[in-house]
Amino acid sequence: MEKDQATTRRSFLRTSTTAVAAVALGALDPARFAHAQGSDIIRVGMIGCGGRNSGAGAQALRADPGARLVAMCDIFDSRVKSARDNITKQCPTQVDVPNERIFTGFDGYKRVIENVDMVCIANAAKFHPLHAKAAIMAGKHVFVEKPHGIDPYGIRMLREACDLAKQKKLCVVSGLHSRYHTGYAETIFRILDGQIGEVVSIEENFLRAPYGITERNPAHSELEWQCSTQYHFNWLSGDDVVQSLVHNLDRASWALGEAAPVKCHGLGGRSTMTDQKYGNVFDHHSVVYEMPKGVRVYALCRTTTGCYDEDSSLVFGTKGIANVKACRITGKKNWRWTGKCDPYQVEHTRLFAAIRAGKPINNGDYMVRSTLFGIMGQISCYTGKEVTWEQINGSNFSYGPKPEECRDGMEPPVKPGADGSYPVYLPGQTRLL
Repeated sequence: MEKDQATTRRSFLRTSTTAVAAVALGALDPARFAHAQGSDIIRVGMIGCGGRNSGAGAQALRADPGARLVAMCDIFDSRVKSARDNITKQCPTQVDVPNERIFTGFDGYKRVIENVDMVCIANAAKFHPLHAKAAIMAGKHVFVEKPHGIDPYGIRMLREACDLAKQKKLCVVSGLHSRYHTGYAETIFRILDGQIGEVVSIEENFLRAPYGITERNPAHSELEWQCSTQYHFNWLSGDDVVQSLVHNLDRASWALGEAAPVKCHGLGGRSTMTDQKYGNVFDHHSVVYEMPKGVRVYALCRTTTGCYDEDSSLVFGTKGIANVKACRITGKKNWRWTGKCDPYQVEHTRLFAAIRAGKPINNGDYMVRSTLFGIMGQISCYTGKEVTWEQINGSNFSYGPKPEECRDGMEPPVKPGADGSYPVYLPGQTRLL
C-alpha cells in the first residue's frame, strides 16, 4: 500500500482506531475483561441458519477464543442441524448446541435470545428489525446482516433498536461489510480528502445471475416454500435494490460524506426470470438518485442469466476517478491499495473486541440511512413514481403482514396464479406510499 508521509488528523484517527482494535483483540488477556455474567465465555446465538449466517456464526467463533455457539433457530429443523454440523467441523471446541437448544418456527428467535449474550441475525430481511430490537431489549449484543429492513415500517423499528442499544451500551454491528474493508476505507478517505477533486457523479453496478435458486420441495407448504427461497419474494427480502444493491448505495453515501438522497426515480420489471422458482421479484432495476449539491448516483442491478455482469462502485470527480471496489484512483494523482482484507471476519473481530473492552460499537446511523436509500429506490421502481427522502422518512408503509404478525402455518400474502407464476407489481399502476 502506498503510504503518505504527512500525518493528517484523519490518518491519525484511522491509525489509532486500527491499533486499538488490534490491541483489544490480540494483546489483552480476555480474563481481564470477563463478561458481565462473571465468565470469560461469550454465548453466541444464531437467528437464521442459511448460508450467510452459517458463515457469520463461524466468523464470530474465530473472532474470540471465548466465544461459544450455544443456541440456533430457523424455520427448518434440518437447516439448523446442517449448519450446526458445518460450524462444528470448523470450530470443534466452540460449539455447544444440544438438540434442546435448537428452535424452529417464526418464534424460535425468542428462545435463542433467552440463552445467549450476543446474536448473529441473518435470516429473511423482513425480520431483521424485529429480531434486533428484541435482542437489544433483552440486553444482548447483535450482529445484523444486511439489509437491515425492507420497508419504512421496519426501518422505524430498526432506528428505535439502535437508539436503545446506545442507551444500554450494547454493540450493534452491521453486515454492510464495506465499512470494515481496509482498502475500501482508504479509497473513501482519499475521495473525501479531495484526491479526485469535487465528486460529479457515481455509477453503481451489481449485475449478475440470480442467486439462491431452489427447486420446490413437494413436501413443503406454500409458506414453507416461500421461506425456503426467501430472496425471490419481496414480502420477505425486499427485492434486489434493497437486498443486493444496498452495499453499493452504502458506499455511495459514504463517499459523499454520509449523504442521503434528495429524491430518486427508478424503473424496473421482469424480462426473462418468470418461472415459479423466481417468485414475485423483478429481475432488473435502474435508479437515478439526486444527491446534495446536484451530484447524481446512477444505480443498476440485474439478476438474469446469459448477460454482461459487473460489480463496481465508480466515483467520478473533477480530477480523477475512484474505483472503490478495486481500491484504485486514476487521474492527476494515481494510487492503488494492494493489501488484503477479509471484511466479513474483521466486522466480527471488532465486535468481540468491543464487547471485551466494554466500548460498544453502534453502526446504527449508516444502517438506517443506507437501507432507506435502497428502499426508496425499490419503491420508485415498483410504482414508477418519483420518491423523495422526505416521503420515505415520513412513511410507515409495510409489505404485509408485519413481521410481528407472522405465524407458523399462516397463509402467505402472495400466491401463484393459474399459470403457476406469482403476480408482480406494475409500475404506473401500483401504489405503495
